[in-house]
Amino acid sequence: MFVTSLKTSINTDTPSLNPDNTDNSGNSNIIDYGSESAGARQLRPAFSDAIAAAADELSVEIATTPEQVLEAQCLRYRVYCEERGYERGTNGIEQDSFDANARHVLVRSRVTGKVIGTVRIVRPTEAGFTSVPMASVCADDVFTSVPVASTGEVSRFALTRDRTGISPAASALARLCLVRGLIALSHQSGVTHWCAIMEKTLLRLLRSTAIHFQPIGPAVEYHGARQPVVGAVDGILHRMRREQPAIWAYLTDDGSLWPTGADQMEQAA
Repeated sequence: MFVTSLKTSINTDTPSLNPDNTDNSGNSNIIDYGSESAGARQLRPAFSDAIAAAADELSVEIATTPEQVLEAQCLRYRVYCEERGYERGTNGIEQDSFDANARHVLVRSRVTGKVIGTVRIVRPTEAGFTSVPMASVCADDVFTSVPVASTGEVSRFALTRDRTGISPAASALARLCLVRGLIALSHQSGVTHWCAIMEKTLLRLLRSTAIHFQPIGPAVEYHGARQPVVGAVDGILHRMRREQPAIWAYLTDDGSLWPTGADQMEQAA
């Protein structure tokens, strides 16, 4: 399930800043923002300003340690249990049986060191799609259009309301920071398709940044109405590149986080 406490879109009229990559840890699970991409420069000054703020103030991490997974679960407790009242949790932690077969993304404030956002990808086990979270509320036939072996359910998409020390520009990009992490994690893990159940408000927010999912089956009841959706990552990013090239350039780091066949041939040349 997706939950986000931030309901905002990128303001395209703000002044430009230069991004500064300040992470020198050498930790390979941190996704490097690098310099401002060629695609992102097409939206100057607005998007460049947000990217610069995010590069200065936020880091995107793929969890590789138990400590990072625990941080994700603690953030989920804050959002799902305290802020939204969706889940109960225990001892400040929100976890479930699906965490054992999931990979997690974290967005962390460089200013405070605290995690402000998280999302996970749950892969089906040998039992197939009956082993992913959304199977408990969806009919079996909603999964017929996606490959079991390379599909992951995107769930526990959570952003806390507490953005202490984070500028409005960086805060506005927090949702896309999580998507950037999803793209990098999917490429790393061999995930080609995403499935999820989402609030319609979040689907609209994602569409406003050229992230388009396809509905599969009727809406379901899960803490309110939710729409089951699916998307081929290649297809989502191809359409995004056509409709919003600056957003595509940021989310994929000009294709390096999700290289297509054409991109790989160009890099080889």
